[in-house]
This record gives sequence, structure tokens and C-alpha cells, in this order.
Amino acid sequence: MSEQELPPVTWENLKGHLATITKHKMLVMQLCFRVGLYSQGLRHDLSKYTPAELVVGARFYQGTRSPNAAERDLRGFTEAWLHHKGRNRHHFEYWIDIIPEGSGKWSVAAPMPMRYIVEMFCDRIAACKVYQGEAYTDASPLEYFRRNRRNTRMHPDTMAALEGMLEYLAENGEERALAAVRDQIVGPRWCFGEFARF
Repeated sequence: MSEQELPPVTWENLKGHLATITKHKMLVMQLCFRVGLYSQGLRHDLSKYTPAELVVGARFYQGTRSPNAAERDLRGFTEAWLHHKGRNRHHFEYWIDIIPEGSGKWSVAAPMPMRYIVEMFCDRIAACKVYQGEAYTDASPLEYFRRNRRNTRMHPDTMAALEGMLEYLAENGEERALAAVRDQIVGPRWCFGEFARF
């Protein structure tokens, strides 16, 4: 597909895309702050404001789903996502590595550090809130996770940790889930000086 066949970048799409990614970023930041991940909350998804992601996002903006999905539908891949996942450690795809020849596999999913699993948890809550609007419930992130887990190349430990947090959210609500993550996952590691390994 040539560049001439791609949808144009319009001012309206750019404004809509900027509003959507900023709303998402602010929600993730607030959630990260509530669990004690202040630095990650501030830095979350900054690459979405770079030309490599912003222009493509505006070009494929729809407002009801990720522009990456629309680009993937049209082109078979998404440039913006390839750029994004390689710069943001809260995406499990960042942690997929190539295996040496002779192993019988092409790649392996490495386990994610817990601080990035927690950020991914916050990211999934915020994404569901932004794209589902009033239809969002505390079960929405878990439902999305379970619908897509078959196609997910996530390390089993990472998958179990994320699913556990999402199940707790669905069963106990946002306030209790964020408090549990803050007190039982983030807090103890920070308090005992283990943050470098967290």
C-alpha cells in the first residue's frame, strides 16, 4: 500500500486523537499515583506524543478503538505500535526476545518486573475506561484480557500476576484493588529497599 492510499491526517482527527491519548495518559497517571508508582505515572506513554506515533494515530483515529487496530486492519501491521512497544516496558511485547538457533523456537517471553506489571494493570483499566465510556465496569479489563489471552505471548508468571490483579479488581472494585496493589505489591518492596529489583 502506498502512502497516497493512506487516510489523510486531518485537524479534527489530530485534535480527537490528542484528546484521547491525553485522557488515557492522565487516567493511567492517576492510577499509578494511587498505587505508589509516581515516576512511571509521569512517564507513561510519552512516546505517543512523538511524530512516529502521533501522526499515525491521527491518521487512523476513530475515537471508539485504538488507531493501531484501524491501521492494522488496513495495512496488516501498525508502524505506531512497533514504535510504541519497543519503548514502553509496561507492554508485555517489550519483553519478547529472540531465542538462539537450534532451540526449536523463534522467541521467548521473558518475565516482566512487577512494577511494569502493575503499570500494565493500570494501563488496562484506563484503556477500558476511555474506549468503553459509560459501559465500563470493574470487570471490563478482565473480560478484555480473557478475550485476547489466546493470542498473547506473555510469560506465564506475568500472565498469572496480571490476571490475579484483574480478577481482584472485578471481584472487589477499584478502590480495594488499588489499595491491595499499593499495600501488598508496591509498598512492601519500596519500604524494604527492594525497589531496584521490583
